Amino acid sequence: MPSRVKPLTPALLKKTLKTNLRNADRIAILGIGSDLRGDDAAGVLVVRKLAHALATSRSRAAAFDGGTAPENLTGEIIRFVRGDAADATGHIVLVDAADMRSKPGTLRLLAPRHIRGMSFSTHQLPLSVLTDYLHQSLGCAITIIAIQPANIAFGDAITPSVTSAVTHVVAALRAAIKTKRDSRK
Repeated sequence: MPSRVKPLTPALLKKTLKTNLRNADRIAILGIGSDLRGDDAAGVLVVRKLAHALATSRSRAAAFDGGTAPENLTGEIIRFVRGDAADATGHIVLVDAADMRSKPGTLRLLAPRHIRGMSFSTHQLPLSVLTDYLHQSLGCAITIIAIQPANIAFGDAITPSVTSAVTHVVAALRAAIKTKRDSRK
């Protein structure tokens, strides 16, 4: 983990996401993780909490539950981000549990270049391969929200610290998605 990537408070996460996503016409939020491995479920819990709100509104964002094989959704994500407009600006947000050797529930925003060699949950394909593919296919910005797990043992429940982090991430993403990207609209 590069030392310059600092943990974020919920308020700073919200502010940073609002700034990063402000100009995006389409935002794909991909949650990654396993329901069967305690805190590893953090990413999929985030998108499940967002999915209903995004599906029932005319949102510029969509939530994708990637589970342990997020690469299976790349076609759907690419179609959504491209949309109908040839000049649409897209942004992909990946949410995943990651061992950052931090306090459980710690949040970090990472760029794809920061994930080389990091230990990310239990998915099949390395996250760096997935982000490289999506970036090459779309040329859009990619942000990774990493949540430090406490326990990813098979059959365990999600811990209170990670449950709290999931709540903060959902609130930050909802606020960022609602942010007007053009004051003339």
